[in-house]
Amino acid sequence: MEVTFLGTGTSQGIPIIGSNHPVCLSEDPRDKRLRVSVLISWDEYTYVVDCGPDFRQQMLSNGVSRIDGIVFTHEHADHTMGLDDIRPFFFRQGDIPIYAHKRVLQALRLRFDYIFSSENKYPGAPCVIENELKNQSFRLGDLDVIPINTMHNRLQVFGFRFRDFAYLTDVKTVEQKERVKLKNVKVLVVSALRIEPHHSHFNLEEALEFIEEIQPETAYLTHISHMLGFHAEVEKQLPKNVYIAYDNLKITI
Repeated sequence: MEVTFLGTGTSQGIPIIGSNHPVCLSEDPRDKRLRVSVLISWDEYTYVVDCGPDFRQQMLSNGVSRIDGIVFTHEHADHTMGLDDIRPFFFRQGDIPIYAHKRVLQALRLRFDYIFSSENKYPGAPCVIENELKNQSFRLGDLDVIPINTMHNRLQVFGFRFRDFAYLTDVKTVEQKERVKLKNVKVLVVSALRIEPHHSHFNLEEALEFIEEIQPETAYLTHISHMLGFHAEVEKQLPKNVYIAYDNLKITI
């Protein structure tokens, strides 16, 4: 299984428009972050987790010519607003499967009504195949995927476990019964927004405490804001098995 970090930034990305913050001015390419998303490939299957406003750029940057579907963690704009850019895949492949919580599917229908509507449909609009996710395993290709139910302040968000790889973003709290699903995971990706506490995201300290409890072989931090600091400086301070993910990083599990 290969995982590509398509984007590792928070909702505004890095650099932030008009910001003079030192991290936003950094020349280190690892400090330049598109909105958060990953591409997961195994055997002949390729799926994307989340489809934010940088989706088109991310597909072009990584030479992606086919996807088997999109899995959504939740409905926030930085995770969904690239849905229209599935058109090239749709034109070549036909209807694109999407997987999401019932609430998220409803939000997508409102935002992209022209995609979901069957009345007077514009011929250039893409079509999707809706798959409603509940807090139980589901099938992607030949793989059973396990949802991890988390809370983003008061909003439910799904993380996902793909065999020995788990991906959790926009996380603030995870109940113990959900943490059990991560037992013996080899690679864990979890969000770490910044140094200071935040009302709806793990900060760095909370993310490291979570990693310490789960005990993966390797962990990567994502959904990072400029307020976490410079990639090169912060990573030096992390435990030896914890790394900061960066855009276009590829890992093999």
